[in-house]
Amino acid sequence: MWLILILVGVAMIVFGVMVEAAQLLIWLGVILAAVSVIMWIVRNVARASKG
Repeated sequence: MWLILILVGVAMIVFGVMVEAAQLLIWLGVILAAVSVIMWIVRNVARASKG
């Protein structure tokens, strides 16, 4: 699930770079990828602390 969100964020960034007018799409991709990575890290840290 998290990997899919990260890949979608990266795809949005790449597509936004290809279409220069899509500045908003670039930022949405950056935000989505960053949030996905942060949530993935938090989940892994929570799981590690339980173990």
